[in-house]
Amino acid sequence: QVQLLESGGGLVQAGGSLRLSCLASGRTFSGSPLAWFRQAPGKEREYVAAIGYGTYYADSVKGRFTISRDDAKNTVNLQMSSLKPEDTAVYYCAAAPRYGPGWFRGVGYNYWGQGTQVTVSS
Repeated sequence: QVQLLESGGGLVQAGGSLRLSCLASGRTFSGSPLAWFRQAPGKEREYVAAIGYGTYYADSVKGRFTISRDDAKNTVNLQMSSLKPEDTAVYYCAAAPRYGPGWFRGVGYNYWGQGTQVTVSS
């Protein structure tokens, strides 16, 4: 059974940094894309970043967030800097079973973690 477990969320002041981590178990994703999504209160879940053949980011986080992965540890990380109050959301890691159209835009992910809360105070 595949499980994704996020950690590292919390409360931070605007301008601060946080690092999220996600540990996958049940299968290896070394040959598959991984991604982060987020969902703010009252809003739909949105794509944040993806990593596979390269790294890709939503415009709203480009230049502030960095996605990375360690296939030996089956983990994916999200380093978040220059955080803004509008970054407040539940952050989810996700994995795709294989590369498909639009993987770099958040399409095709069907394994999900339970989420970790990130709150940025102004």
